[in-house]
Amino acid sequence: MAGVQTAVVLREKGFTGPVTLIGAEPHQPYDRPPLSKAVLLGKAEGSAFDVDFEALGIELQLGREVLGVRPGDHELDTATGPVPYDVLVLATGAEPIRLPGAEGVPGVHLLRTLDDAERLRPVLARQHDIVVVGAGWIGAEFATAAREAGCAVTVVEAADRPLAGALPAEVAAPMAAWYADSGAVLRTHARVERVEDGTVILDDGSRVPAGAVVVGIGARPATAWLKDSGIELGTYGEVVADDHLRTSAPDVHAVGDCASFPSGRYGERLLVHHWDNALQGPRTVAANIIGESPEPYDPVPYFWSEQFGRFVQYAGHHASADTTVWRGDPTGAAWSVCWLREGCLVALLAVGRPRDLAQGRRLIEAGTAMDPELLADPSRPLKGATA
Repeated sequence: MAGVQTAVVLREKGFTGPVTLIGAEPHQPYDRPPLSKAVLLGKAEGSAFDVDFEALGIELQLGREVLGVRPGDHELDTATGPVPYDVLVLATGAEPIRLPGAEGVPGVHLLRTLDDAERLRPVLARQHDIVVVGAGWIGAEFATAAREAGCAVTVVEAADRPLAGALPAEVAAPMAAWYADSGAVLRTHARVERVEDGTVILDDGSRVPAGAVVVGIGARPATAWLKDSGIELGTYGEVVADDHLRTSAPDVHAVGDCASFPSGRYGERLLVHHWDNALQGPRTVAANIIGESPEPYDPVPYFWSEQFGRFVQYAGHHASADTTVWRGDPTGAAWSVCWLREGCLVALLAVGRPRDLAQGRRLIEAGTAMDPELLADPSRPLKGATA
């Protein structure tokens, strides 16, 4: 998304120079969200972007892996020779973290690419017993699809609750019941000791039958190829970009999952691994390339997830919040959680309440002060709960 969107926006803004998209995968550029849903369940054959690259004058170099970059020479190194550039945009995304000791074990899968989804589709169709390692966003989405396909699903999570790395304990705790409601088994405080053919052995010695194992324990920026480039990388291996998504190297920009940026809104550097960031960031990058003077890149992060029959949406960044306000009963079908900092809305999680999300996103963008008592009334529109 980040690479394609950057190329398309350059053309929309009138850039007439050559634009080349280089990608290691052989497939036409594609969207990732359908991989854990329609593509996985066989409801769609693929998710290629509806972009006429030829008509836009965008050259695609597919199946070409980039091995390194020499900013001083303005050249990329690839397996088939160097590629010169005037301006370089890094949009390599993230790659899934592999389960230690499970590399090469038959039946162990990741879900990140189109090839991953196509390998998993017949596994679901055959209704195998499936073990999902990790109860994060991707683990929950895959478990949802596997249950829809009629598979027996066990999800093992090392933490004490689902989404432990993403949400506070009191917010994530009600989501544990969603697994049982769907017929999936959620085992928390469960670490994988090893995977043998057809079985997952946990650290307490218990054995879980597994016709297939799907690993969803997180992702890291796909930046290993940059380690000798001199381009500054951050704590998580991400490209360190400034507030206009420029890197430490001249004429090199970074956008999407592979890059962090400083947020004035939240007072810290953000690394956002979500689709909306890959959609929005390219506008800033393209504006810089053609010589415009864009505002600093400081979006309200946003993402959504479909899991166990629920539409879950999140906007903002709650880490700095000092007040939490609930809207509705978290054991019910529709509820929201709002986070405030010094009285202003900074983040919101909405389950089955898309109107809360739409209004809340605008209120966060505006830095609006809220009345916590009014906010706690789920029958009142969010925009009617301002201070």
